[in-house]
Amino acid sequence: MASSSSMCNIIHNHDFSNGMHSWHTNCCDGTVVSTDACNRYALISNRKECWQGLEQDITTRVSSGITYTLCARVGVSGTHHAHVIATLKLEYHGSETKYMFITRTSVSKGRWENLEGTFVLSDKPDPDRVVFYLEGPDPGVNLLVQHVLVSSDSTNSTGRYGKDENIILNPNLEEGVNKWSGRGCQIGVHRSMRDGKILPRSGNFFASTTQRAHTWNGIQQDITTRVERKLAYNVIATVRIVGNNSCDAAEIRATMWVKTSDSREQYIGIASTHATDKEWVELQGTFVLNGYPSKVVVYLEGPPPGIDILLDGFVVKRANRIPPSPRPLFQNADFGVNIIANSDLRSGTKGWFPLGNCKLSVAPPSAAGRNTLGSQSGHHSIHATHRTHTWMGPAQLITDKVKLFLTYQVSAWVRLVPGATGSPQNVNVALGVDDQWVNAGQVEVNDDRWHEICGSFRIEKPAGKVMVYVQGPAPEISFMVARFQIFAVDRQARFRQLKHQTDKIRKRGITLKFTTSDSRSMHGATVKIQQLHNSFPIGSCISRTNIDNEDFVAFFLKHFNWAVFGNELKWYWTESQRGNFNYRDADELLKFCEDNNIGVRGHCIFWEVEDTVQNWVKSLGRDDLAVAVQNRLKGLVKRYKGKMKHYDVNNEMLHGSFYQDRLGEDIRAKMFKEAKRLDPSAVLFVNDYHVEDGCDTRSSPEKYIDQIVHLEEQGAPVGGIGIQGHIDSPVGSIVCCALDKLGKTGLPIWFTELDVCSMNEHVRADDLEVMMREAFAHPAVEGIMLWGFWESFMSREKCHLVDAEGQVNEAGKRFIELKKEWLSDGDGYINEQSEFSFRGFEGTYQVIIQNKIVKTFVVQQQQQQQVVVVVYVD
Repeated sequence: MASSSSMCNIIHNHDFSNGMHSWHTNCCDGTVVSTDACNRYALISNRKECWQGLEQDITTRVSSGITYTLCARVGVSGTHHAHVIATLKLEYHGSETKYMFITRTSVSKGRWENLEGTFVLSDKPDPDRVVFYLEGPDPGVNLLVQHVLVSSDSTNSTGRYGKDENIILNPNLEEGVNKWSGRGCQIGVHRSMRDGKILPRSGNFFASTTQRAHTWNGIQQDITTRVERKLAYNVIATVRIVGNNSCDAAEIRATMWVKTSDSREQYIGIASTHATDKEWVELQGTFVLNGYPSKVVVYLEGPPPGIDILLDGFVVKRANRIPPSPRPLFQNADFGVNIIANSDLRSGTKGWFPLGNCKLSVAPPSAAGRNTLGSQSGHHSIHATHRTHTWMGPAQLITDKVKLFLTYQVSAWVRLVPGATGSPQNVNVALGVDDQWVNAGQVEVNDDRWHEICGSFRIEKPAGKVMVYVQGPAPEISFMVARFQIFAVDRQARFRQLKHQTDKIRKRGITLKFTTSDSRSMHGATVKIQQLHNSFPIGSCISRTNIDNEDFVAFFLKHFNWAVFGNELKWYWTESQRGNFNYRDADELLKFCEDNNIGVRGHCIFWEVEDTVQNWVKSLGRDDLAVAVQNRLKGLVKRYKGKMKHYDVNNEMLHGSFYQDRLGEDIRAKMFKEAKRLDPSAVLFVNDYHVEDGCDTRSSPEKYIDQIVHLEEQGAPVGGIGIQGHIDSPVGSIVCCALDKLGKTGLPIWFTELDVCSMNEHVRADDLEVMMREAFAHPAVEGIMLWGFWESFMSREKCHLVDAEGQVNEAGKRFIELKKEWLSDGDGYINEQSEFSFRGFEGTYQVIIQNKIVKTFVVQQQQQQQVVVVVYVD
């Protein structure tokens, strides 16, 4: 028998890719039928008894006490309806043979069905022989088997392959191309290339791909029987490119092709890097399999046709769980204290130096300065002149003043020198952290008035040099800076304010009026109120593969009441090739949400950024593009009429103009109007990023409002404002200021794609708390959507709340704590008027008297005061 470690698929030749090898027929005939290169099945015929079928000896691959999961794909021919049964035959030396029923399923002719179940070997002593077999249909009925998966999920498992064992076979090409194959191309192995100019970085050999006609062509390996679901794997590949047409750099991607148990094909991106023909580089990433795959292939792809991919080594190993970082201790943080030296400039340029060969000078406040600075009047300003590059300006070293993991707020007033003309100029507070550049705030200046830069930053790695400087206007344009401040933010003080604001904004007055069937007074009786659910929308991005993972589903359903699909509704997903539609993924996600009473946002009908538009759409002329846009609206919005509560109509219109450039300035309003005509019930949103953080002049609140007003003037039925919320080092007051400005439109605001990023889980938790408290405490915000929560399934790294294998981290714990805080509970006594009053959040409540639930009621968002009649029956 096998050891007690968890195993992946213990069935050999599970998909019949090697014919009938390892399989045996039980008093009947068997053959493999191939429909194409990737699809085949076993045909079991000439069956004279219902127990005759297909079997495999698994004695050496099963152990007692371990739960095994079966997932097979089966069918029948020769009848309209039959049952297929999975059974174990247990043979004991000198004893009677036993049979263990596993599961059965009903199969209709012409359809493939899943056969799913579990089993545990509990007999002692262990059987001498264990045979798995499929049986069941009546005599004369052919049994069809597409694949069989049997896997274990032992909790003490490190996997069939140890954590330090590479599951890639022949990873360094020492055995030539053995275990490797070309994905639509030819592969070979070399000791050197180009007259010895290209040598292996390690070992003696490397592989090459040739005759690549498509970007998806590359080198691949089947890892089906060596990879396990719901476990995290790290991938490291050493790669470079070569070819007569090779460019300076090309993207190489590691991708996983998965064929699921229901014959669905999935492509999972693992990692990417830019490679050149000059040196070897490492490509690194992680992946997790959610469902029960019948086939898993990992491969390299990406460069344009004609460019060869070179592979020096490929490693896929179980990922080690990284212990959480300790909470940073901020001793002597000096919250609110400005760390900029000589910020009032009364000591001239002391503490300042020019970055580059520009000139610095200090001027006292002038009458013009007092008039334009307003409340900031009376301050000296530093002037940067003789600038020959955009990065030139006043600078200071603050290396010894900044503390790791503290969030710093930035405020600086800037102004172009009077008389500067030309296009609007971006002025930016920047940090040079060793050899990296950090944006700490930005503003667009288009006149000679003073403008405030509001931004933030945080440093999370020790740095030898930290320099702050002001930069941005075009060369030769001089500018002034006044009242420059950088100070650490006291988040806990802000949280205390927000808790008070939240109670004021979100809670409603509720009065319970008690009566009894016999008119007895209930004065003095104890009453307990418990809120079961807060109905404020808090949702998350999900993908089709996620719902194959029962752990993911359990966390999602427990903590979220809304969803948005990450990619499955986007045009490049539903129609990647012209006329070839894929709504299956979105349909299945929608059914999952409907079955679980989850509200759904439709993201997105169009995406205005050109890089996100599929090539066939880019190739269309104006008239054909207009037709394609109309067809997209009809195809998507009519299909899901009444099912999507929101739509992001044209995503990121502040950052792109693909459709507007080609179809005219009014196309955006037309998209809104047509979407509303096709589905009047859907609320239509604008949606964009960097609106709330002060670091992108293209998407300032003012520009967002201008865009919304312009759409409305054209008749666009804009129903909501989407703030994506991909934010780093958030500062509550800056976020709140943006919400205040946008709230004046009267439109509801949703955070639609919120994620926060920090290598330290405690700091990430603080960032998340900042954003969620600011949103929940603001009267204009009507919903919060996270852009995912599960590691390896988020668009940014170090943003997750739950790791790839299901362990909740500190950020996830903080999220759960906030959700609990936003539930209203209370207890007390019924007064002389037979009433009990309290303030509570919107949502579902239950009333408990003497340990008996006597009523369930709902507090609505629209009601500031609500009276609930409770009839108590003893």
